[in-house]
Amino acid sequence: GLVPGLLNLGNTCFMNSLLQGLSSCPSFIKWLEEFTAQYKTEQNQPTEHRYLSVTLLHLLRALSCQEVTEDDVLDASCLLEVLRMYRWQISSFEEQDAHELFHVLTSSLEDERDRQPRVTHLFDVHSLEQPEIIQKQISCRTRGSLPPVSNHWKSQHPFHGRLTSNMVCKHCEHQSPVRYDTFDSLSLSIPAAVWGRPMTLDHCLHHFISSESVKDVVCDNCTKIQAEGTLNGQSIENQRTTFVKQLKLGKLPQCLCIHLQRLSWSNQGTPLKRHEHVQFNEFLIMDIYKYRVPVHKSSQNELNQKNSEETTPGTKDGIAGKLSDAEQPSGTKPLFRNGACSSSFLMSPGTFPLAAFPECSSPVYLYRLMAVVVHHGDMHSGHFVTYRRSPPSPKNPLAVSSQWLWISDDTVRKASLQEVLSSSAYLLFYERVHSRGQRQNLELRGEE
Repeated sequence: GLVPGLLNLGNTCFMNSLLQGLSSCPSFIKWLEEFTAQYKTEQNQPTEHRYLSVTLLHLLRALSCQEVTEDDVLDASCLLEVLRMYRWQISSFEEQDAHELFHVLTSSLEDERDRQPRVTHLFDVHSLEQPEIIQKQISCRTRGSLPPVSNHWKSQHPFHGRLTSNMVCKHCEHQSPVRYDTFDSLSLSIPAAVWGRPMTLDHCLHHFISSESVKDVVCDNCTKIQAEGTLNGQSIENQRTTFVKQLKLGKLPQCLCIHLQRLSWSNQGTPLKRHEHVQFNEFLIMDIYKYRVPVHKSSQNELNQKNSEETTPGTKDGIAGKLSDAEQPSGTKPLFRNGACSSSFLMSPGTFPLAAFPECSSPVYLYRLMAVVVHHGDMHSGHFVTYRRSPPSPKNPLAVSSQWLWISDDTVRKASLQEVLSSSAYLLFYERVHSRGQRQNLELRGEE
């Protein structure tokens, strides 16, 4: 039930811990397999020396026991070598950050994908004569056909998500167009702790999406209203008002990486590390942080009336019909506290514990914890270790193992879930759990 360790090449625990965490995310490995499928036809030189995706796939498959290896300890120096070919100069003898390396890997994979041709070359006559999927051919004006774009070049990696930024004028309540930004990890600051109350992952997530006031912003709608009230020919200045800005999650990824920012600064400007424990659970519900497209007021009134008729007060749907997605008035019980309740009630491994969430009877965005990266030490020196799930048994490869492992470079031992949840997390790797109905819909649409 153990996995291979990784050789420390001299302060490379940051890389070893990240690789162990990524190897516990099956969706990421599956995406790499599809992504690298086209390289199998190339036979010029060993692909390990050219492509990050191929090198990463071999390492993650070996660490997840999908490739047979006789070594108990693997050497990941090949990853540093291929990153240097991608113009990343990462010294193995200097202390680095696991979260920064995560961004290096995801951005390099995106660059690799974008370098590939999106359409077949005109001189590739064989592909033009025998396109892959006849139904998806695009007819051109010469009555010929163009080959379809390969699916794995269009798909984003499973850590890819989108943030929404919503701006509303406090004066006229005019809403600016929603802005979308991409992310591959959610970097959450840890808010100031309240004495006597434990810090939870929900506190960090609420702090991340909490609204803030932005002063002295030009409001086009206020300017237009002011112009309509003036005499013809009079010029008016742009009206500047205060806007309320709020972040939400527009697209939640299949694999969710959460980075807890433990770097802070003293009054003297020196860096400090925050050591407080942030409570998190084996399962994470993200429904209340998801952005929903606002509906028309009349439609909203009908929806609220329908919700009040169909649901009883206190249920998730009844609350959701009357409250905003993320904020709740003080004194009310939250829908579900991520990290604030015990995981002892969770069911047997590999099951879908909907019964464990009485206040969120049918969460759409439910995630299961797959790995935790922990940093021991201070800002100047330290060591990264990883808690991760053991790979599933060959008899049931689709099941999720309940056995946890503690890995420090080349040392691997078994760990309990309680030990994992008690750790001072730096990086959290979650993978989305789809219900049976969601899986059927995705299969019909041909999605992951």
